[in-house]
Amino acid sequence: MSNAEFTQRLAEGKGFIAALDQSGGSTPKALKGYGIEESAWTSEAEMYGLIHDMRSRIIKSPAFTGEKVLGAILFERTMDGTVDGVPVPAALIAKGVIPFIKIDKGLEDEANGVQLLKPIPGLDELLSRSKALGVFGTKERSVIHSANAEGIAAVVKQQFELGAQVSAAGLMPIIEPEVNIKSETRGDCDTILLAEILKNLDALPDGEKVMLKLSLPIVPGTFEPLVAHPKVLRVVALSGGYKRPEACVQLSENNGIIASFSRALLEDLRFQMTDAEFDAALGEAIDEIYTGSTVKSVPVAA
Repeated sequence: MSNAEFTQRLAEGKGFIAALDQSGGSTPKALKGYGIEESAWTSEAEMYGLIHDMRSRIIKSPAFTGEKVLGAILFERTMDGTVDGVPVPAALIAKGVIPFIKIDKGLEDEANGVQLLKPIPGLDELLSRSKALGVFGTKERSVIHSANAEGIAAVVKQQFELGAQVSAAGLMPIIEPEVNIKSETRGDCDTILLAEILKNLDALPDGEKVMLKLSLPIVPGTFEPLVAHPKVLRVVALSGGYKRPEACVQLSENNGIIASFSRALLEDLRFQMTDAEFDAALGEAIDEIYTGSTVKSVPVAA
């Protein structure tokens, strides 16, 4: 598929984006959830080899296809790896799944109620290499912990500045200012975040688009102005720590928003499963998330 075909599929296609991008400190937790304890590896290389095996198993599964999975977000090491000798982005594209790459290098310490992105050394080279491998877009995650207007404005400004660099490299940025679902001021965070995103969207050059990855809002429908914005290709939601059933119910209450789940997608998968058991569990998860992304429980506004 060409970039234009990818763009059209993301804009109009039914399905969701799988987040297969656990990295660094989140990898041991992801492996433990998969049934592999830390005693199973003695080096970082072995650890990353195990998580790559898990992701390869997912990608190769007959349940994981472009019929219901529009795209997949990869960790850099995963992007550079192979599935049965085929580069991972190419393996995804062969299954009708659009590849994205996580580019952030973690978060700064909290200040003004938020965590900004750390610097990303070598970003231009990573973007160039990603594009050459067939990757369509990027993902970059910041976190908002409290309703501090100055902090939220700084997060969104940094995200859009990075998005401009990604767009200039010919890739589609997924802007991800995550609101911590445990925040005591979550509703106010959503309100301030919406206003800041709209301000930055309106300032984008004509013809430029971004994607948005957001925590599901505490008040359903809050982000409908973003879904309808002409400079937004698609709004996707993270599960934010909710278990899959609850995340999918909340997802179904928000028109136009599709999932980009990680833990909620993987939570029932185990290393010890037979291939048949693994494929069945993955298929059930994909079906449930697909339904939450495509079958909404609220009427579409006139």
